[in-house]
Amino acid sequence: MSVWDDLDLLLDSPSSLTVTSNTRGTVKDKANFKAEEDVAALRKAIEGLGTTEKTLIEVLTQRSNAQRQLIAKAYEKASGRKLVDDLEGDTHGDFEDLLVALVTPPAIYDCQEVIRAIKGAGTTESTLTEIFSSRSNRQIRALSEAYLAETGKAMIHDLKSEVSGEYGKALLILAEGKRDETTNVDNAKAKADAKALYEAGEKKWGTDEDKFIDILCHRSVSQLRQTLIEYKNISKKTLQESIESEMSGDLEKLLVAVVKCVKNAPAYLAERLFKSMKGAGTTESTLTRILVSRSEIDLLDIRAEYKKLFGFTLYSQLESEVSGSYGDALKHLCGQDD
Repeated sequence: MSVWDDLDLLLDSPSSLTVTSNTRGTVKDKANFKAEEDVAALRKAIEGLGTTEKTLIEVLTQRSNAQRQLIAKAYEKASGRKLVDDLEGDTHGDFEDLLVALVTPPAIYDCQEVIRAIKGAGTTESTLTEIFSSRSNRQIRALSEAYLAETGKAMIHDLKSEVSGEYGKALLILAEGKRDETTNVDNAKAKADAKALYEAGEKKWGTDEDKFIDILCHRSVSQLRQTLIEYKNISKKTLQESIESEMSGDLEKLLVAVVKCVKNAPAYLAERLFKSMKGAGTTESTLTRILVSRSEIDLLDIRAEYKKLFGFTLYSQLESEVSGSYGDALKHLCGQDD
């Protein structure tokens, strides 16, 4: 039985979509933090002969993002140069991308990942799917504001020209950041929704995708969890299995991601991490994005789910898949081996 089929776990497992306190992160505010001391250490590491990567890793992965912003301000004041420019000039490749991500405020980092996903030829749907299915309304609204400030354009407007069809419709609803966030559950409504989904999919010839999009992209996490249970009672299949058998392509991937995040966002992200390291080559951009963006939210939960799903630890996997300063920095973010 996979973690995705066991609906009994649902009602008491935390969903990071509704997380309000960031107590499950691996990175916390450093006690007795002094920005000036960190700036002196960073300048020595960057300005000396050859860059001391070890210092960069120790300072930047062991401070909270709020503290890194203070370091960046103090760094510019002391040196007359932007910390991000010096990091870009002195490091390269995946290590550079990771350090730059660490010194970027979270909403701006999410925004830059969205811009990267829609820029150039072809759109990286997998990135858009991951971001919009796993962020809370508050995070999505902050990302939209950052997007407007960064590009001068509304994010929804740009997404509209990049994503189309049923996938586009579903993604745009999520990207509005208006999902119901109440925690009350209306059992009658959950039953009615489950029946409507069953009739829109399995029970009919052809699938009414709009019904799936409407229910899955608007209802609250608590409400959807109850709907998943009701659906299984009617159908004998899980809603995820029905989506997988009724749909295909990007829409299927997005709706499955929504269902997974409703059940257990850390497990969904653990799976994304595993897939980014599986097989030939590693998708570093996914590794960087998830470890940086979840390090102060729920990386402890992601680690625990990783071990449950795959039988070995995230740390040991990082150890065997990524090397050099980049690998060291990721392991620092991950925190100790479970």
